[in-house]
Amino acid sequence: MSQLVPSTIPLRTFEDHTDTIRAVAVFPDRRRMVTGSCDKTLRLWDLRTGLVLKKMEGHRDEVWGLAVSRNGQIIASGDESGELIVWHGETGEPLTQPVKAHSNRINSLDFSPDGTVLASGSGDRTTKLWCTKSWQMQGNPIHCANYDWVHCVRYSPSGELLALPTDSNIEIYNVGTRERVAKFEGHTKFEGHTANYSLVWTPDGTRLLSGGNIDDPTIREWDASTWKQLGDPWTGHTKLITAITIHPAGTLVVSVSNDKQVRLWRLSDRRTMAIFQHSGWVKCVTFSMDGKHILSGGADQMISEWEVPKDTLLEDTSKDLKSEAQILAINTAARNAFIAGDLSTAEQLLTQEIVANLDANNYTSYANRSLVMARKQDWDNALDDATKSVMHPSLTGYISQGIALCGKGQVRDARTAFDLAFMFTNEDPKIAIAMFNAERHEEAISLVHELAAACPNNDTLACRAVEAYLYVQLGINSLNCARYDEAVDHFTAAVKCSTFSSKSDIHSTYEDLVVLFGWDLKSLWKNGHQQLCDALRRAGRLEEALESYRYMMDIVDENTKASCFDWSNGKSGVPFKQECNTIYLANGDAALAESDYDRAISSYSVMIDLNFASETIFANRSKARSAKLLWEDALLDAQKVIEINPSSHIGYEVKHAALHGAQRYDEAVEAFQIMLSKLDRAPNTHIRKLREQYLSFSEAAGVIREVIHVQLNIAPLRLFNTTTGLLCDREAQIIAFKTGKEYKELLLTTMKHPDLGTEHITEAVATYFRCVMLSHRWEEKEPLLQDIKDKVVYELEAAGSLVKLQSFCEMARKAEYHWAWVDSCCIDQHNNVEVQKSLNTMFAWYHHSALTAVYLSDVPPSSKSGALAKSAWNTRGWTVPEFLAPKVIRFYQQDWTPYLDDHSHNHKESVKIMDELEDATGIEARALIAFQPGMRDAREKLQWASTRVTTVPEDIAYSLFGIFGVQLPILYGENKEHALGRLLQEIVARSGDITALTWVGRPSGFNSCLPADISSYAAPPFTLPSFSEDEIQTAVSSLQNTVAVELASKLHSQLDNISAPRFANCRLHLPCIAFRVTEVRRKRSPTQESPFVYGVKADGLRDLLITTEETLVQFSRARPYSTDILPCPSMGPSAP
Repeated sequence: MSQLVPSTIPLRTFEDHTDTIRAVAVFPDRRRMVTGSCDKTLRLWDLRTGLVLKKMEGHRDEVWGLAVSRNGQIIASGDESGELIVWHGETGEPLTQPVKAHSNRINSLDFSPDGTVLASGSGDRTTKLWCTKSWQMQGNPIHCANYDWVHCVRYSPSGELLALPTDSNIEIYNVGTRERVAKFEGHTKFEGHTANYSLVWTPDGTRLLSGGNIDDPTIREWDASTWKQLGDPWTGHTKLITAITIHPAGTLVVSVSNDKQVRLWRLSDRRTMAIFQHSGWVKCVTFSMDGKHILSGGADQMISEWEVPKDTLLEDTSKDLKSEAQILAINTAARNAFIAGDLSTAEQLLTQEIVANLDANNYTSYANRSLVMARKQDWDNALDDATKSVMHPSLTGYISQGIALCGKGQVRDARTAFDLAFMFTNEDPKIAIAMFNAERHEEAISLVHELAAACPNNDTLACRAVEAYLYVQLGINSLNCARYDEAVDHFTAAVKCSTFSSKSDIHSTYEDLVVLFGWDLKSLWKNGHQQLCDALRRAGRLEEALESYRYMMDIVDENTKASCFDWSNGKSGVPFKQECNTIYLANGDAALAESDYDRAISSYSVMIDLNFASETIFANRSKARSAKLLWEDALLDAQKVIEINPSSHIGYEVKHAALHGAQRYDEAVEAFQIMLSKLDRAPNTHIRKLREQYLSFSEAAGVIREVIHVQLNIAPLRLFNTTTGLLCDREAQIIAFKTGKEYKELLLTTMKHPDLGTEHITEAVATYFRCVMLSHRWEEKEPLLQDIKDKVVYELEAAGSLVKLQSFCEMARKAEYHWAWVDSCCIDQHNNVEVQKSLNTMFAWYHHSALTAVYLSDVPPSSKSGALAKSAWNTRGWTVPEFLAPKVIRFYQQDWTPYLDDHSHNHKESVKIMDELEDATGIEARALIAFQPGMRDAREKLQWASTRVTTVPEDIAYSLFGIFGVQLPILYGENKEHALGRLLQEIVARSGDITALTWVGRPSGFNSCLPADISSYAAPPFTLPSFSEDEIQTAVSSLQNTVAVELASKLHSQLDNISAPRFANCRLHLPCIAFRVTEVRRKRSPTQESPFVYGVKADGLRDLLITTEETLVQFSRARPYSTDILPCPSMGPSAP
């Protein structure tokens, strides 16, 4: 043999990796390839275009191991650090996070033939088996002898054995028992080098091929029954053999090495058939699925594709294969028996042919008889004949073997047989038929598509006929299993690929299909179309069914049309059209009940088009169209109902619904009232009784009117209409509501659904009358009622405080609030009664507002935190109730942008803003967020207002009325001492709380026990010291020795029976205990300007010092007490 010249130019290259490619695998679909690289990624490739479909990232180290499951659904990869990732075979998306499978590099991965287990071999000297469902390790790891590194893992074709080449040996394990069944040295090992590096099984599992290291760069062949070496080593490589793989047909072997070569060997004689040269080390190799190409990669960072020389593919049988171009080379008598379905006669004739030629090549006869056995479902004999046939490889033989293996459930082995069959045909579609009959439906259809699109030399009509027949059979299977939508898809596909007409004579043209598989091609066109119509009907897609039927009748030839017409009328089965008509109404009604309005409309429309219309059908379609917001179409249907039956209420009912939906409210009300009159006059008692379900116009309006009055009683007297810009009183507010769509919508709903009660009315009314309140600091000149009344606020000249008013109303309008309130111009300041009512209910108005907008006129845009605390707004008296009362509040800067750029719905939910407000006001955040008015903690509430100021002095007291929950007369001009005195008098009188008497400052002219100014409460109130239980017990014990029990008991009784504090008519009545004064002496003052200082002695009290600005006269010391501060004494055993 002449010296082989290495080929250096590949057919093409796949380039995208940025480092050495360590692994490559192809998918069963023949279209894709996956590679793993030291650049820590995988690439999913399209073998047709050479483009990267997916860059798969997730590994944190170099990728060494890679495997694809036999069905192509799973990819597994392992890296240098021992991490394993599982990927989806179709999408390349990760199915698992990185799993720490080994403590060292994962050198190799392999799926079991059935795909249930993944084996991983590692440099941590273990092999592990992983369940491909749970991805949990099965059993314990396998530890090889000498704790060697495992360089490769390979399942035997049967899946029973696992071969592991290691540093020292090749070891074989029984997968089921984990027992080692063989161990042999394999390749020569020198110091520091690995002996056995790569390995592959032959497809029949009878032999094993292994690759050696740099010291023994040979391939050795091993007998899998004795584990002895067969023949001499295969020589040719000069360095470490990194990978070996075997041709799908089992006739060729390819190996790659660090010597940069790819070598193609013939297995039968170990002869090198071709050499392909890389520019760097070669680390991985595989055959394409059809065995026609080699794919190899390594240090040159790309995959090179090489063509397998055609003369190496089964060259010993090439001559015979040329005579096997047809699947069935069968005598005429046997063929006729096949066509007639007389399988017994066909079997007898073929058996006679085999017996008569025992010494001849009977391979084709065996294959043909195998097909007869398969059609009879005698799978054992079919497989036996097929096995005899493939002793002489042929297309028919491998197809018959594949069919027989599928029949016996050996799908994996059948796949191998079918793959081998592809080597003997120019992509003949008969292979797809065999696959289909072997239950490989999807693959068969996919193959036919592939053949028709990619192989221009094929018989395109044959591909279409086969495809149509396969789809029809799939559709029939789906119909039989009641999977009607699936059947529709299949029959639709069959009709689309039936490019031939109903007159085409494909039965005689493709007689081989009839012979081989018993197909009825005469009725293929008609069956496809009729089955599609029937499947659409059964799937409830009746409109499509009729459309398909009309299309079939339009294009069918005259001879076939008669039988199609008979079929539709039921002469050959179920009457198609009658079934459609019966189902349409039920289908439409069911769809309407299920709120599937599109389907309901479609069903009713078809019935109407087919002249099956009635009052009910039009009414139901009107309801469905209304539900789909098709108001005009629904109205047309309603009008049709009225035309069909003018005396019925149904037409006006659906007309009302359509008009209501179209927001033609006045017409809707009119239609509804006509409907009520029809019900009142209905001759049927049951129908007349329906009238009780509804309210008349006046009844509904009355119910709504009552709810409006209740709602407006808790709203301000005047409000700005944010839409019109007009200031509206109560009457104008009601008119605005009644002329708007909200009222008409509510009126119609109330008339139709009185059973809903008043809750929905209350909700609708409250939503419409939602109001936005403004909290602000008054400027020098605020617009008053007289300035705004009967004017459109948006049209006024934007100057001064009018800009604030206009911006506030505009903000409320954009936020979709109808109403807004501003204290300066929504109250008639000249009407004392209105002022009195407004100020006493203002707290409630703010509380019930939908939103209170706080305008900080002195806080510029984009201000930082702290600006709110410094704002003049935070010093005003009226702003205290204005931020305590509302449930929802928002702060706005000078330009009406949210403070701190906080666009949340409610700033009371902003921790940052509430913390700032708490620091600025001294009011705890919980009170700021959810304040409750009342007398509790009166002294603390007075302190909140102690630093506040108001323009009108009396307002400092009036602003606190709502906080304490009191209503008192508003008497401007009474002066602030009287105003504050009246408030404090009310607090003490109603609550009995005298903490308001603890203040520092000038006394009031209203009552000297009260302060003249709110600022007197700025100092924190006096709080009694808190004693522990031990301190109390100690004090009680000390009293037992110094105070008589009778005296203590008497004092306790006095305190316990003391009356509550009272305040009325400016007089304060406090509970007191009198102590007799025994001595009063004036003491010297430290300075001339100092006040008078007196020392006082009294029975029962310690010595007192009293400082005053006035001369002290003789008096009896009186001290107020509260029962709240009286502890229960314990004077020992003798205490009462």
